[in-house]
Amino acid sequence: MALMATGCQKKTELTSGIDLNNLDTTASPVDDFYQYACGGWMASHPLDAEHSRYGSFDFLAEENQKQLRTIIDSVSAQNNKKGSIADKIATLYNIGMDSVRLQEQGAEPLKPYLDEINALKTREDIWAEVLKMHHRANHVLFGVFGEADKDDAKQCIAWAYQSGLGLGDRDYYLTDEGNNKNIRAGYIDLMTKEFALAGYDQMSGIRADKLASMVMGLETRLAKSQNTRLENRDPFGTFNRYTVEEANKLAANIDWKGYFTEMNIMEGMKTFNIAQPKYFEEVSRVLADADIETLKAYFAWHEINSAASYLSDDFVNANFDFYGKLLSGREVNRPRWKRVTSTVDGAMGEALGHLYVEKYFPAEAKERMKVLVENLMTALGQRIDMATWMTDVTKKNAHEKLSTILVKIGYPDKWRDYSGLEIKDDSYYANIVRSNIFDMDYMLSKINKPVDRDEWQMTPQTVNAYYNPTTNEICFPAAILQPPFFNMKADEAANYGAIGVVIGHELTHGFDDQGRNYDKDGNLADWWTAQDAENFTNNAQVIVDAFNAVKVLEDGGNGQPLYANGQLTLGENIADNGGIHISYLAMQNAKAKGQLNKDNMDGFTPEQRFFLAYAAVWASNIRDEAKLQLTQMDVHALACNRVNVTLPHIGEFQEAWSVKQGDKMWLDPDKRAQLW
Repeated sequence: MALMATGCQKKTELTSGIDLNNLDTTASPVDDFYQYACGGWMASHPLDAEHSRYGSFDFLAEENQKQLRTIIDSVSAQNNKKGSIADKIATLYNIGMDSVRLQEQGAEPLKPYLDEINALKTREDIWAEVLKMHHRANHVLFGVFGEADKDDAKQCIAWAYQSGLGLGDRDYYLTDEGNNKNIRAGYIDLMTKEFALAGYDQMSGIRADKLASMVMGLETRLAKSQNTRLENRDPFGTFNRYTVEEANKLAANIDWKGYFTEMNIMEGMKTFNIAQPKYFEEVSRVLADADIETLKAYFAWHEINSAASYLSDDFVNANFDFYGKLLSGREVNRPRWKRVTSTVDGAMGEALGHLYVEKYFPAEAKERMKVLVENLMTALGQRIDMATWMTDVTKKNAHEKLSTILVKIGYPDKWRDYSGLEIKDDSYYANIVRSNIFDMDYMLSKINKPVDRDEWQMTPQTVNAYYNPTTNEICFPAAILQPPFFNMKADEAANYGAIGVVIGHELTHGFDDQGRNYDKDGNLADWWTAQDAENFTNNAQVIVDAFNAVKVLEDGGNGQPLYANGQLTLGENIADNGGIHISYLAMQNAKAKGQLNKDNMDGFTPEQRFFLAYAAVWASNIRDEAKLQLTQMDVHALACNRVNVTLPHIGEFQEAWSVKQGDKMWLDPDKRAQLW
């Protein structure tokens, strides 16, 4: 059925799906498959000053941005009815592009919020400001969001989560790993500069450098009590049910009832989740004993930092010098039109997505994807049956979970209503604040109500895909259903290697080190025998060890080599491993049915084309600064390692490319990971 969409075509009309220009045939596929499969692409796509990393995902995202700009330009050229979605898109885009007005306004759009903060005098005032800032989606100290109840995944409850660090992660404050010392110094410089640009030093009567030091001290204090990224991957450790009364005993200086009442979510609330209880104990202490001027400086900084990208060039440039240059190694900021297009996309994503799908997404792509997904789900069922390390009782539970996965392809069946979003021709930042409030109200409105499984967590124009364990769903937005991921004109071997592995990857997330802890209904539940759970952990450790052994940089910025973090990236690495196995089996099933070309195309067998297409998805160039940042913070391994570290564990890869002992891509069979 996979070929029904192309049934009128002859096989000879289909391409191999492999762009030979992307290869580096001077490299050996059995020693460095990544260079062999992607070296040509990397040579023809050198990093420009705008990017710290540029790969296939980024290429497609850039193309999509051009398409979105075309849509916005078309909308802006129309005579739009005041208050219509077209008018809102055009108004927000035009005000963001009006660089003259942005320079004239300077810090003026910030002034009402900074005046409000500077006027705070008591701890009661401080708490009231927390509520106001949270409603503007500025999550100082902590954040509250709507997520599924992990004991009853059909219900949405409030989640209180650690937040409030300008550097984003505790390790930047607490360790000297990589470039962290320089990053801390640069962060203080940024705060000093922008406190002065905003005029808060004059408002408060405190020097800008002193304000920066105060904020750094408070954020470092908060960081010491926050979970690590690894700890936050534990679905059991981050689910701690509390009543309001119990939460008051844990963190007495947080007025939980007042908070929930102000956010209009107290009605119907029985319990909620505090993801990091230890951190909230510290927040309670901070509210009680931190210096009020320090708290005011902290609030002011987070207001300034959230606004900087939407103000005059002085703010934008200072912000980029730190977050763009120092943190990730980018040399120049993105052009204004790209930044503003991203802003409009963020504010009215589904509205743009509706227009995007109408203009750019062919219906036949969705139908062909449905068939591919069905084939991949069948193959995963077969792989479950083939797993020698699992008992029949656990296999039965795994099959039940697989059979209930909800599949979303292309775009949602119902679109979000933006009629309540107010966009005015006053200032760029004022519109961002209104948009943030609109989104916060929308998110909070879901709490204490049934989860809407029809809702999408990504817009159709997003070049990505996801699995959500609490709704047990996989989603493939329209934007990823394009080459190099999905090629309507290519033989299916390449599609199985690219989008097929993406599908298998997302399916495997339902059974990775986190996803395996959720049952078919999305509840956090143990459906494993003790022996199967132990076997899973032992096999997963093989993947952890393989990535831990990878040296990312000879000098990680502190004179020591930087190694990959196999534990942090375990879920994604399991998903890659499983995705390849599942999609390869699905391809073999299709091959047996005559649904792909069994002959060599462009000199490669179907099996070789499969792995070339897989590698092409990860073609990428990257700066050392970005390697540092991503290795420390990202749950995904670096692109090259998703090929050269993952494939030696795949026996089918070894066979397809005749890899033998002594080759660098070789791994003894008894050392390969055996999961899905």
